Amino acid sequence: MPELSLSDIDQISSDVRSLEITFSHLSDELIDHICCDVEAEMLKGISFSEAYRKIKQKIGSGRRLKEIQEETLYAVDSKYRKMKNTMKISGVAGTILFGCAALFKIMHWPIAGVLMTMGALILALVFMPSALSVLWKETHSRKRLFLFISVFFAALFFISGILFKVQHWPGAGLILTLAGVFAVLFFIPSLLYSSLKDPESKPRRLLYVLGAIGIMLFISGYIFKMQHWPMAALLLFLGLFILFVVVLPWYTHMTWKNENFIRAEFIFLVVGSMAVIIPASMVATNIQRTFDNGYFTNLAQQKAVYDYLSETNASLMEMYSRSFGNEKMQQLHSKTDSLIRIVNQAGSRLVSVTETKRRGLAANTPGIDQAADVQPVSYENLSNPFNMYAVQSMLSPGTKLRTEIESALQAYKTFLTGIIPSEKLPVTEGLLDPAAFLPLSAEGSRKISMISGLHSLALLKNAVLTAENSALKSIIDSISN
Repeated sequence: MPELSLSDIDQISSDVRSLEITFSHLSDELIDHICCDVEAEMLKGISFSEAYRKIKQKIGSGRRLKEIQEETLYAVDSKYRKMKNTMKISGVAGTILFGCAALFKIMHWPIAGVLMTMGALILALVFMPSALSVLWKETHSRKRLFLFISVFFAALFFISGILFKVQHWPGAGLILTLAGVFAVLFFIPSLLYSSLKDPESKPRRLLYVLGAIGIMLFISGYIFKMQHWPMAALLLFLGLFILFVVVLPWYTHMTWKNENFIRAEFIFLVVGSMAVIIPASMVATNIQRTFDNGYFTNLAQQKAVYDYLSETNASLMEMYSRSFGNEKMQQLHSKTDSLIRIVNQAGSRLVSVTETKRRGLAANTPGIDQAADVQPVSYENLSNPFNMYAVQSMLSPGTKLRTEIESALQAYKTFLTGIIPSEKLPVTEGLLDPAAFLPLSAEGSRKISMISGLHSLALLKNAVLTAENSALKSIIDSISN
């Protein structure tokens, strides 16, 4: 009977231990069993290399050995058995709760938030720690510990971020950004490093590198899209292009080029890719649209308040049009119109400069509805409503536009001093404080988008009309007395 040389036994021993077979005495028994099988194959007159290749094919390139270790641990280690059962139950329960919460949310049924919160807590606080414990128990690999910890934190932040985003809790953007940071900077690189260390991965190393780059670009683009940062579209495009135009066809060719029939793995690969990428892209697009519509809705609501206040003040003036205070009312209304016009012009100039720089157009842009002196902003037609530099350069303290607004407000407050009683004047002056609506410093305005600046100007106009209403009532009270 042919016998294995010491170098042959060392090769088998090295391969078995590289599979992270850590259970006591199991690795020695597996090495002995494989050696016996290889010797049995060599009885057929083939070389060690050919015999060893056949045995590796039978055990599935090491996967079967890992399964043997898992089965052994499950049978003899009660703590491992409990932890693995906890991982399975919590994983299924958390996923079911999350799925039901999504359905309840779509159908606008009650307790959707409760179900999602419970699902997130189970996945984050039970499933993820138990999965980390099971992985450590099965491998005891300090080299892969960083990989396990990085995926733990990436998944923890991602689950928490989705929960916070859906529930509209503060901090959702920061948590999702942390998830992306852990995935892009720690998890994907450590997973790539672990894959490249595998001797069997040598023919596919370039493919793995490209796949990791594509995934990192896609995740970065997804986070940039949710956070409304620039270059999100470019990152998403590059990531999807690398993954679906380069990596997927290349991987399919390398893996199944000699297969005569379609394998189940190929179907799962295609379906799984579409199930992950398409919903993720649709969610990112939907979040962008929902975010935009939220701002437009707020601006429409401020416009409705503006119209209501204008009609109320006009009604008061009409009611007392023949009184002794009519002249003062007309003078007040003229001052108010002048101030409102300045604020409207500020908004139009803000949009005009931004749109002109972005599109290279003249001052009359599609973002502005042309009218006599004042140009009301058509928000839905803005090409870049979330520009982060417009407010900083035009509405920060010390800028020309901000100075014009502050001067006009100060003149208006001085005029109201002779109309509104002294005991009511502090409240009215508070309404006309520019610091309550506009950035307090140039540094703070760096993070304010143009659409937010326009919203602040809309609030300022409504405050001016509220101050006018208070002044009109003061004039009426003085007439009545």
